[in-house]
Amino acid sequence: MYNDEQLVILDADGTTIDAFDAIAETFARLGMDLGDLETFQKRRHLFKYLGGVKVFPKNLSRQIGKRKRGTLIATLTEVYREEAQLFPGIAALMQRLIAAPQIKVGVVTRNITDRPEETLRCLFARHGIETDALDFLVHVPLSQEKTACFRTVREQFGINPARTYACGDERKDFRAAIGSGMHPFMVSYGFENYRHLTDKAGIPEELISRTPEELCQRILHALDLEHTCCKTRLLS
Repeated sequence: MYNDEQLVILDADGTTIDAFDAIAETFARLGMDLGDLETFQKRRHLFKYLGGVKVFPKNLSRQIGKRKRGTLIATLTEVYREEAQLFPGIAALMQRLIAAPQIKVGVVTRNITDRPEETLRCLFARHGIETDALDFLVHVPLSQEKTACFRTVREQFGINPARTYACGDERKDFRAAIGSGMHPFMVSYGFENYRHLTDKAGIPEELISRTPEELCQRILHALDLEHTCCKTRLLS
């Protein structure tokens, strides 16, 4: 039997965290140019982190070898822990979800920093979010898909799939949500833009939020929480 609770799984990079600015700052400190967000969103996989085709040789030459890659990850970790920001309204949203007794909420991430759980603890703490207050914080290696993790989290709490939600900014997040029986909240301000999500990935536009504020409103409405004063704080 299912209980009466609801479940919200939040993605970290590109959905709740402004990952682009953090990665761009990291590249700049190491003498590399990531380019602008619009160009960044058009790239896929490795090219995103190596700066795209045009600057690929220069960036790659700076990262060859274990030692240089270690410097890149160490710098990225420092930026995330000390400077990276949550998107507008996300901190207030998370606080509202944590405070709601009928909602289980946590983060499933593929963050590539050193000790990613500790990285997110530091980042969220700077925004008034204690990760110990979350119901879960799970790191999924890049070599694994999120689908099995989503299903495991849902089954752990015994929640009806129809009352579960997963947020993300990439087509893989969409597939993981659908594959585990969850409703997807997608955003187009992260690692993939609106056209990539709709035209190329076939994701219905009705599921996509173009701004962090829109995502917050959608989640609050779906969970019947937008009648609270939290909505005013989110949009202020």
